[in-house]
Amino acid sequence: MTEVLLLNATYEPLCVVAARRAVVLVLAGTADLVVADPGRVVRSAQLEVPVPLVIRLRAFVRVPYRTRSVVTRRGVLRRDGFGCAYCSDRKAATVDHVVPRSRGGPNTWENVVACCAPCNSRKGDRLLHELGWRLRFTPAAPLATRRIVLGVAAVDPEWERWLTLDSTLAPAV
Repeated sequence: MTEVLLLNATYEPLCVVAARRAVVLVLAGTADLVVADPGRVVRSAQLEVPVPLVIRLRAFVRVPYRTRSVVTRRGVLRRDGFGCAYCSDRKAATVDHVVPRSRGGPNTWENVVACCAPCNSRKGDRLLHELGWRLRFTPAAPLATRRIVLGVAAVDPEWERWLTLDSTLAPAV
């Protein structure tokens, strides 16, 4: 089955859930179907339910948000598009600290980049200016709404409307 974007009652993105869980939430009356996958349904003996792409909780859920998301290997690789930040012609398989941890570099979004194994091995614990290297881009923390989908393999185009939306505005549905 597919993954479904779960919205709060205020249309603020909360998380991504499995389609099976989303169908259960809709059938239990906890959530409303916002966008359905056209042509796909889940059938039982008595009813057919469209497979959801986006659902919205009926009751508001207060979520204590962190000011910044935790740096993870998967998150860094997704942020950098699985490409090496140094050579740009190879796929990244690992992550690297721009300022090495051995030299006091922090484990932050601004200091960690995706890197291919040969570049990571060649760089070692040296600084970029010591090697004459430059980064292809300036690393930054992901946007607050993008943190929700960092672990998802592919972002559904139907989700873009809510992921780029200001959380104070509800879309016209």
